[in-house]
Amino acid sequence: MCQNIKTLYHFEPPATEEEVRASALQYVRKLSGLKSFSKANKHAGEHAVDHITEITIQLFTQLESHGPPRSREVERQMAIERGKKREQQPCGASFAPLLQGAPASAFLAAGSAVAVHQGRRLS
Repeated sequence: MCQNIKTLYHFEPPATEEEVRASALQYVRKLSGLKSFSKANKHAGEHAVDHITEITIQLFTQLESHGPPRSREVERQMAIERGKKREQQPCGASFAPLLQGAPASAFLAAGSAVAVHQGRRLS
């Protein structure tokens, strides 16, 4: 869910209010754990999104940047390249550094999601 929140500051053209609001909505959803707001929580959720949008736009106007503006196309291409690298990694490769030195039984059983530690199932 939170992966959809993108960097919006210092782009040319600048981020629109709609883009900032969409990120604010994702942020509120992530923190609240809700995909959508019930009738009882709708006002509170919308108020939070409005407030975060307003504060974020204010933050962007107050920040000082010292480099050239980001290019949306360059950022998009970099994201595509990161995705390709993830797809090329063998399944579970990102966990390898965490499991260094762990006994073989600590790894997931092939073809299942059952972890074993010292001969006992963990799930």
